Amino acid sequence: MHPTLFLPLHLVLAGLFLLPFSDAFGREKPPRFDAVVIDDKIEIGYGLAIGDVDGDGIADILLTDKREISWYRAPDWKKGVLARHLTLRDNVCLTAADLDGDGKVEVAVGAQWNPGETTDKEQSGAVFFLLRPAEAGAPWEPVPLYHDPTTHRMRWVPSARGGHELIVLPLHGIGNKGGEGENFVNVRSYRVDPAKAGDPEAWTHETLAAQLHLTHNFDHRDGYLYIGGAEGIVRETIGKDESTLLISPDNSTPPLKGVGEIVKGTDFLATIEPFHGSDLVVYRESGDGGWTRTLLTDGLNQGHALGIGDMNGDGREDIVVGWRNPDAEGHVGIKLYLQREDGTWSQGAWVANDLVATEDLKIADLDGDGRLDIVAAGRSTKNLVLFRNLGP
Repeated sequence: MHPTLFLPLHLVLAGLFLLPFSDAFGREKPPRFDAVVIDDKIEIGYGLAIGDVDGDGIADILLTDKREISWYRAPDWKKGVLARHLTLRDNVCLTAADLDGDGKVEVAVGAQWNPGETTDKEQSGAVFFLLRPAEAGAPWEPVPLYHDPTTHRMRWVPSARGGHELIVLPLHGIGNKGGEGENFVNVRSYRVDPAKAGDPEAWTHETLAAQLHLTHNFDHRDGYLYIGGAEGIVRETIGKDESTLLISPDNSTPPLKGVGEIVKGTDFLATIEPFHGSDLVVYRESGDGGWTRTLLTDGLNQGHALGIGDMNGDGREDIVVGWRNPDAEGHVGIKLYLQREDGTWSQGAWVANDLVATEDLKIADLDGDGRLDIVAAGRSTKNLVLFRNLGP
């Protein structure tokens, strides 16, 4: 492992940014990355989360894999298993956040991944809170919660009502097929007193936004959820029953193609379109109630991972994108698009070429050097890789 200075978790997640990297002509240069293979024996690597599992003040990596929910302890990345075989079918998502202020994350998991079954919730979908054991290293107890079929994505989000809400996003509306049917997707919010989270009866839940028949992912920022689906992007006010269809093919130029992945920047939205798609897109408001759709690349194959962060220390949010199937040139991997001062974007620079067939990625300072790093899970490459940001 590389010797590093580790910082408290709140600084890790916020990121400390250095001076911008420029060449002799003033053009910004992408940072270099050092790849550290943390695990080369994962099965699929459905989802990642970042958080302090053991309370040592250093951010760890959490992974939901086909059969296991695992964590990798910083800084040596030793693997631990939180839970195994929660359902007969695959795990599919997880989220981690410190709900009670004790310096350790609470974890929720989505499982029973069965996207073809949209009606029978016994055969499709599951939501669990994982109750931390009294003894370190013991299995975490799964606490089953109410769920809809086709559980797909989840996040803990700060709530306007105080504390956190667990937001869970199914793939389909109940009974729908191929994105069509009578029912909208139930975006569901769960709330609980953290001291009572081990009791299923202590949890409450309610349906939030219900305007899309088929969704794939969502993000949250500044009190809003941004939910991407086949019909467009819905913005939901967290903690209130207020939602609007923010971007659709009717108010975007060129028209939106249907959203697979989505992240919210300060003044833009970045998406992968369509589902498991080829296009990396940035949306900015056009000033007339509409949105301008800027295509950064249409060369992805099964684009499946997206993140933003100031990767070169110039104070602007950049875009990191990963795809999982070989592109037209036969490559899988991760590319970085730097945002210029005028709001335009650089050509994609390689972060990882063929090392990781990206199923998911997260961005955080994971080695304490003040630069944002990237951790990615590879589906067909069956690996978990940390890309340490070395600067220019």
